[in-house]
Amino acid sequence: MNNAIILAGGMGKRMHSEKPKVLLEVLGKPMLEWVISACEDADIDNICIVKGYGAEQIDEYLNNRHETAFQPERLGTGHAVMCAAEFLKKNKSGHTFIACGDAPFTDAATIKSAYEHHVNNNAAVTVVTADLDNPHGYGRIIRTDDGISAIVEEKDCSDSQRAIKEISSGCYWFNTEELLGALPKLTRNNAQGEYYLTDTISILLSEGKKACAFKTDNCDAVLGANDRKGLLKLNDIARMRIIEKHLENGVEFVTTDSVVIAPDVVIGASAKILPGTMLMGKTVIGKNSVIGPNSRLTDVTVGENSVLDNVVAACAVVGSNASIGPFVQLRKDTVIKDYAHVGDFVEIKNSTIGEGTAVAHLTYVGDSDVGQNVNFGCGVVTVNYDGTNKARCTIGDNAFIGCNTNLIAPVKIGEAAYTAAGSTVTKDVPDGALAIERSALTIKPDYAKRKLTRHIEKGKRLKH
Repeated sequence: MNNAIILAGGMGKRMHSEKPKVLLEVLGKPMLEWVISACEDADIDNICIVKGYGAEQIDEYLNNRHETAFQPERLGTGHAVMCAAEFLKKNKSGHTFIACGDAPFTDAATIKSAYEHHVNNNAAVTVVTADLDNPHGYGRIIRTDDGISAIVEEKDCSDSQRAIKEISSGCYWFNTEELLGALPKLTRNNAQGEYYLTDTISILLSEGKKACAFKTDNCDAVLGANDRKGLLKLNDIARMRIIEKHLENGVEFVTTDSVVIAPDVVIGASAKILPGTMLMGKTVIGKNSVIGPNSRLTDVTVGENSVLDNVVAACAVVGSNASIGPFVQLRKDTVIKDYAHVGDFVEIKNSTIGEGTAVAHLTYVGDSDVGQNVNFGCGVVTVNYDGTNKARCTIGDNAFIGCNTNLIAPVKIGEAAYTAAGSTVTKDVPDGALAIERSALTIKPDYAKRKLTRHIEKGKRLKH
């Protein structure tokens, strides 16, 4: 069985964040999650995250998805892997991939290709490398005729070694048993006084084992971030890489200005994404749909041929041929079915809006089950909360809800029933019936004249 160890113990002081660095986000996804996803996509399910600073936050985020190990003090990459020794001993057959949790562009294709190179060469260790025009700050790869002889950290490099362009990505494949044998032999005899994982190369070579390097074409795989500027750069790179991927798949962009698309978003061919749009989480957009301008969707599924204009939505489902917006909020557990229309200044929460139903404007629908071909007039409110409990409304097919109707949940409006404008409905309405629930009109002569004296005097002054 193959394993992965992800190093996630860094604090990232220059980030000035209360979060550990690996939980800072690139396109709305923590850097750690990018690396976990890459390992899982490379068919590595046995993963251990080595945590340090912010360990409780990492535990809360992982929610027991993967095993963890604790690094009590940060004494180098070798020390971090030592802290996962028990994990390795339990899973010592096969090979172990080691990666940095703050390198979000580590990719599954590189992991798989490096593994094949590692196994085919019967190597004890294989380092993932890349050529950089400016290798400053990275460990240099010292090549031999049939492999490598060492990785030399920047601060320990000679002048000639600093001129080398090939650098270590910080990712490795190890034969797990060979790694377990090398770890106790690491020392802190270096400029930093730390246990370097890179020193396992010379240890294994001294024992007659083979060390190889696999050079990836993905030079971004080595990129991390040490401060907010670096994190912004990662976001910029990721944003354009993802947009380019969708362009290749037939998605249309009028411009990419202010368009942000998370890495796990799926968009169908011929969909159009307009400026100011953010598609986050695991959002799915169907073919030929138009999203934007100025829309933010998080974990939302949209069918084909739908239009969402100036929409904020989370954890919702929109069917095909639907029209939503402008200025609409769809909250958690909302389902808008095919051919429905939700117009301006409408909020819908935890409700199902049936096929062909129109909620045109200035309406709140919460905790409701609405049938098909229902018409909502302007200003309708489903009153779902009494200050203590929430209750649901049910509205049958073909019903007509008049303007400024309040439906006091729990209440059921029957099929093809009608509520008169201005009604506050507190009882169930049978199929086909008209509900009128208004108080008697009371007129008090001269009340407004006395109440609004100052207001009326101001109006007189404006005339002059």
